[in-house]
Amino acid sequence: MNTPHSHPEPVDSAPSDSRRRMLLAGAGVVAGLVGVGTAWWRTQTPDAPAPTPPVDGFWANQFDTPDGGKLNLGAFQGHPLLVNFWATWCAPCVDELPLINDFYRQNKANGWQVIGLAVDKLAPVQAFLQKMPLEFPVGLAGLTGAELSRGLGNLAGGLPFSVVFGRDGMVLQRKMGRLTPADLDNWLRLK
Repeated sequence: MNTPHSHPEPVDSAPSDSRRRMLLAGAGVVAGLVGVGTAWWRTQTPDAPAPTPPVDGFWANQFDTPDGGKLNLGAFQGHPLLVNFWATWCAPCVDELPLINDFYRQNKANGWQVIGLAVDKLAPVQAFLQKMPLEFPVGLAGLTGAELSRGLGNLAGGLPFSVVFGRDGMVLQRKMGRLTPADLDNWLRLK
């Protein structure tokens, strides 16, 4: 307390040398940890997330096919499987279908299966398949397909959307947007 005859205590606004060194050392440790963490993160494969189970009841789904048959998803369990959600009115979907068809043709002998789930109506899908026949099975998923794709990680609900399942039935990979040959090449190693 200051009295008229006492002198105020000097306030040291600058940190001492030892405190400054400790602060700098702490900042250095934090920066080092951030660098190590960043380096580790960059070495991880961004296209290989941990496998996750599909939505409950996924393998029990059954869809009508454009030719009047039934497509039972459970029949594909136990094989590496690419499920592609698409529609005839979706230009990127239509653009990628020949690539997916080639992938199926080249890899079906190795156990790969492909399913196209059309988030569309029967008449446009039938007309489309007359012009561009696909070798892999197509199911008419309609609005159910949109909900199913959301349950598999397509939070935006956009198309095209693709999901890769391993032999164990677990989801290995997802992709929103048009597939590339590099995507398919990388996925061949996942099964």
